[in-house]
Order: sequence, then C-alpha cells, then structure tokens
Amino acid sequence: MHANLLQLSKKIRVGAVSYLNTKPLLYGLQHHAVSESIELMEDYPANLARALHDHTIDIGLVPVALIPRLPEAHIISNYCIGATGPVASVCIFSKVPMEQIQTLYLDYQSKTSVNLARILLKNYWKKEVLLLEAPTHFIDLIDGTTAAVIIGDRALDKYDSYPFRYDLAEAWIGYTGKPFVFATWVSNKQLDAGFIASFNEANALGLSNIDTVIEQLSADNNSYDLHTYFTKNISYTLDAAKKEGMAQFLSLL
Repeated sequence: MHANLLQLSKKIRVGAVSYLNTKPLLYGLQHHAVSESIELMEDYPANLARALHDHTIDIGLVPVALIPRLPEAHIISNYCIGATGPVASVCIFSKVPMEQIQTLYLDYQSKTSVNLARILLKNYWKKEVLLLEAPTHFIDLIDGTTAAVIIGDRALDKYDSYPFRYDLAEAWIGYTGKPFVFATWVSNKQLDAGFIASFNEANALGLSNIDTVIEQLSADNNSYDLHTYFTKNISYTLDAAKKEGMAQFLSLL
C-alpha cells in the first residue's frame, strides 16, 4: 500500500459543516455501511478548515477557499454544497439598496462566503465599502447604511427580515455565468479507492432520501421551506460546470 494511504483499520475522521444544507449528506454517511469506517464530527466551516489543515480530521466538507492553503489537498467526492441559482443561505442583508451601503460586516463562520462577497463587491457591484470582521452579535448591527453577509441557517432564519437581500450565488452566476461551489469534500492525504467509492455511495444514499431527512427536521419548525432549499437552492452534484466555476473563483482569490 502507498506510504501515504490511510490504513482502513483506523477510523477515518470526517468533519462536516453543522448547517441544514449538509443534513442530506450526513444522513447518507450515517445510514450507509461506510459509517463503520468513519468518525463524524460537525462544526463551523472555519473551524473545520483549521482541523483539516492541522490534521485533526482526515476529510472535511470545507470551504473551497481553503484548498490552496492546504499543503496537500484531494477533492475526493462527486458531491458538494453548490448552487446553480439563488442559494438562499448566503446573502447580504440590508435596510438600504446596494448603492447606499457603506459598511459591511462579514460573517466569521466561512472564509469562502467572505471572499465571494469581496470579489463581487469589486468586480460585479463595483462598490467600495468598509469591510469589518463580524462580532458575535453582528446581525443586531444591521441598520442604516450598515449591512452584513449572513450565511447558513441564520441566513434562512432572516430570509424575509430585511427590505434588501442580495444572494451571493445568484450574483456570482450573474457575474460569471457559472455555478458556484461553497464547500466540497477534501482530504489532506491520499485515501483508498474503495473507501472513496463507498463514501460517494453514502452521499448518493442521503440525496435519495431527502423526504426522510425533511421529516426528521420538521420538528425544528424551520422558517424556510426545506424541500425548496434541498432540491432547488442547493445543488449537490460536483459536475464539470461547477468545477469550472470553482476554478474561476480560486483564480480570483
């Protein structure tokens, strides 16, 4: 066996983002035989990025902005967190239109979304604003000409709370004509081909059980329609068009 291959006698540590959009993929990992080979943890994207970099985990569903910073990175799956239209859960929320925004708080949970906002402000909206790292209570600071990038479940919770909402995936597609990939399964070492095949099967299993996943989540009284979110907003297949969009994003970083 190649010296860098992770021995399958040892459980492979897998980290995934603790957002609603990962629930179908996690369902697959938990209900497929591959579950016996992995140890699963959930966290914020930025924390998972750090864990993958520090080898605290072996595989992470991590922000694509991390990939160039890893000493070794392998995209191991045919699945991702992507969008071919509005994504709903990565938006700039504001009380004033884009042309009046002067200050923008950047959600600290994901480097990809922060970098995407920077790229779009410069190249798509052609707008200079004061960019600030968001404190924990930053959503409360949205007022007047101060807006914020909000991501994940918090964005879904706030979806209709402000008069102006700018969807960053929709803006990216308007700018480039290509889909956007927010996160993908990346390993920091070479992995066994058999394991990777099982891992992909598990992802596919989860996506074929979206109705079951929604049933399990319905008790949480989600304010945003999850069927729309999982089937229309999030696009899970890492196809050629998404790889092109991902390459263009990484070239603009």
